[in-house]
Amino acid sequence: MPKDHLYSTTITWTGNKGSGTMDYRSYDRDYIITVDGKADILGSSDSAFLGDKSKYNPEDLLLSSISSCHMLWYLHLCSKNEIIVIDYKDKAVGIMEELADGSGKFKEVTLHPEVLIADKAHFELAESLHKEANKMCFIANSLNFLVKHEATFKAENN
Repeated sequence: MPKDHLYSTTITWTGNKGSGTMDYRSYDRDYIITVDGKADILGSSDSAFLGDKSKYNPEDLLLSSISSCHMLWYLHLCSKNEIIVIDYKDKAVGIMEELADGSGKFKEVTLHPEVLIADKAHFELAESLHKEANKMCFIANSLNFLVKHEATFKAENN
């Protein structure tokens, strides 16, 4: 039986320079993401859209959500399959297409997990678990574009 989980965030725009959104350049794109009991995240739009490049933008956060959800499922599946993961790092890359009317969408995301496992005998199974993690990931299941995986593996017992 399906089970619902409720999540709640608050976004507060902090970019009013005194005249609100009087025109396109009269305001900053800055905001604060607040989740009860957690540290705030300072956000802005991408600098290509007049945002502050030193702050997280929605595109950064989307990639981070995809990557972290995949990693957490992958680690779970490895644990369940008795594969010992020693280290995991992912360099996620996304391609977003901006359309003529200014709207846009992500076309694809490629995850590049670099995984260090304890035993090289598990490389094949460890690699196959990325597909399973993608099937299980709540975020990936909510997307309307392709998430690819180009994982590399090393083992402590080379």
